Amino acid sequence: MESGENGAGETVDTDLGPVGLVRAGSGPPVLMIHGTPGGTDSSLAMGRFLVAGGFHLIAPARPGYPGTELGERQTIDDQADLHAALLDALGIERAAVITWSGGGPSGYRLAVRHPEKVSALTGFASVSKRYTPPDESLDERLIENTSAGNWLLRMLARHAPKSTVSSTLAAEGDLDRKELKALVEEAMSDEDERNVVLTMAMVVADHKNRVGGMENDLARFGEIEDLQLERITAPSLIIHGTADIDVTPDHGDHAAATIPGADFLAMDRGTHLSLFVHPEAGAARQRVLDHFRPVT
Repeated sequence: MESGENGAGETVDTDLGPVGLVRAGSGPPVLMIHGTPGGTDSSLAMGRFLVAGGFHLIAPARPGYPGTELGERQTIDDQADLHAALLDALGIERAAVITWSGGGPSGYRLAVRHPEKVSALTGFASVSKRYTPPDESLDERLIENTSAGNWLLRMLARHAPKSTVSSTLAAEGDLDRKELKALVEEAMSDEDERNVVLTMAMVVADHKNRVGGMENDLARFGEIEDLQLERITAPSLIIHGTADIDVTPDHGDHAAATIPGADFLAMDRGTHLSLFVHPEAGAARQRVLDHFRPVT
């Protein structure tokens, strides 16, 4: 094991191969499973509220993302088993689990296949059934999928953060001009919220280092038949924004209706990032902390 905590990267050897991760904070463990695209950097930015709330954040890179090779660990169940193997390698018997976006399938399957490892579960804006990505404009494809576009996005994130926050939030929700302006002002006035949005922009601008994971994710998500959410026994909280255009609200509806006893928080006019940028985002994050505290 190459060690590193409090935000420094490390590699942990598991029975199913090495996993790159970051850890931060102290307290009961919470495993954060990132989206598509994503990585340890996005989970660290999103997980700061868990660290501040007194939890130990464990933020691995899923296979195909920087720090963890894709190798043979390509299926959703392969990745669920790898999450469990990582907890074993870290000597953690049980952990709370939080998933975002494309982290949903393997996180949900972790709770199905290894229920003894999951003390509580939160899925926010998470894929919960077969998924087809939304159509993208030519401009979006050029920005996200070319070296020149990625360079431009990195420059904008560094030198024109407000513009980058605006374009990122616009791409994550079906918002009118007034709603978008209000969210941008909120994000720009809060360092943690702004950091989440700008980190996601930088993740998108790192296409060449994450394309293997992204392509594998989208292929597997398009093959989903049934994640067997009805078999989840961990106390579950589902959070989804009603204006999310990346992972549409029916994914949250499906998870909440299928997981036995799940609590559901629908964030009115919330985007794909509504847990972090939304008028009720602080209350929603507090609800996650309260959900994890009694059982971790």
